[in-house]
Amino acid sequence: MKKGFKITLAAACTLFAGSAIAETITPENVKIDDMAVAASLTGTAGDATVGRETFADRKKGNCLACHANSDLNNQLFHGEVGPPLDGVAERWTPEQLRAIIVDSKQVFGEQTIMPGFYTLNVGKDVAEEHAGKTILSAQDVEDVVAYLTTLTE
Repeated sequence: MKKGFKITLAAACTLFAGSAIAETITPENVKIDDMAVAASLTGTAGDATVGRETFADRKKGNCLACHANSDLNNQLFHGEVGPPLDGVAERWTPEQLRAIIVDSKQVFGEQTIMPGFYTLNVGKDVAEEHAGKTILSAQDVEDVVAYLTTLTE
């Protein structure tokens, strides 16, 4: 391969990678309108299989701490604080589910105890190592949304 072609190829790959990153909506730029976030945070669809893992992961989403979900009956300690999520895809649109995950307080009000998973508005007294960070990444949110849309009755 000639040197000039390698440089051109490397530059093209860098531009492509940069454009994929540029499409991600940052937490401070997410707009919740009419209880919905209309567009994907990443510009791509989520992966329901990965979203299922994130949903059940006690170190990431930890959704089972508050929500029962029959699809994950093999997991221990389903919570009862939040509503059961069986059939959630029939109650909420993907855009509404995205908004709920991003910042539930903007959807349900300040009284909800559900945290915002893709917001920097998390209150005060945040541990220093977590300051300025979201609980989930934009792709994690899209993956969980994809998973939740599979939960029909």
